[in-house]
Amino acid sequence: MDIDLTWTGYVAATLTTLAFVPQAVKTLRTRDTRSISLYMYVVFTVGIGFWLLYGIALHSWPMIVSNTVTLGLAGMILAMKLRWR
Repeated sequence: MDIDLTWTGYVAATLTTLAFVPQAVKTLRTRDTRSISLYMYVVFTVGIGFWLLYGIALHSWPMIVSNTVTLGLAGMILAMKLRWR
């Protein structure tokens, strides 16, 4: 019996993306990036980019949508970190 677990991808994508939103909102509001690790955000942002490419290769909409949103948020925070360090 094959079970379609696509919904688990949507739930995981939604939760991990939503978990990232408070940090992005706080950083955008306060413009305070002193406590954010530059190295971590560089590695994280590149990693999200690769997850996005992997999702595109698999035609996995949960991965594509969530990683597109997260890449945008992480990219904004990384840009602010580089600008306001």
